[in-house]
Amino acid sequence: MTAARPAAGVARTVGLMNICVFLSAADLDDRYTRPAREFAELLGKGGHTLVWGGSESGLMKVVADGVHETGGGLIGVSVEFLAAKARAVSAPDEMVIAADLAERKRLLMEKADAVVIMVGGTGTLDEATEILELKKHGKTDKPVVLLNSAGFYDGLKEQFRRMEDEGFLPIPLTDLVFFAEEPVGALAYLEESRGIE
Repeated sequence: MTAARPAAGVARTVGLMNICVFLSAADLDDRYTRPAREFAELLGKGGHTLVWGGSESGLMKVVADGVHETGGGLIGVSVEFLAAKARAVSAPDEMVIAADLAERKRLLMEKADAVVIMVGGTGTLDEATEILELKKHGKTDKPVVLLNSAGFYDGLKEQFRRMEDEGFLPIPLTDLVFFAEEPVGALAYLEESRGIE
């Protein structure tokens, strides 16, 4: 498998942080693609590596392109039944094909230092709730950011607040997840959490 090389003058980097992004592989409008692309470019310029679902379609492609074109690294984890849609990459980037969705989630989380949840459907929600459940039980201390592009997660944010207010969360919501309204705030929180200046 081969991939387009970065634009002239953009060196490939070994990331300071491996940032897993859970998001949709659907083609979406500018309300969602603009912030996703902006976050990806910030990630790449910051010298970080993207860990993502490996797809070469939709919002996943937007993010992978943005990171790749600005010099960041790529670690993709696809799954056998979606392998035909996996992005072609070459060293130093990496693509892993998992046997099933459960293994894919496990590998994505293992390879990541931090997690960002972007807009998505049921698959994204499944991935998001798993990392939050692990964090709730102290099984991981990885920082988790929910990027609330165009208010997409306003309802979920309200639900989490109700869970906290009514005693369903054993830890403060602020210890579980950080809600960012803009990409720059999402990356700043992650870098601060990991002591990166």
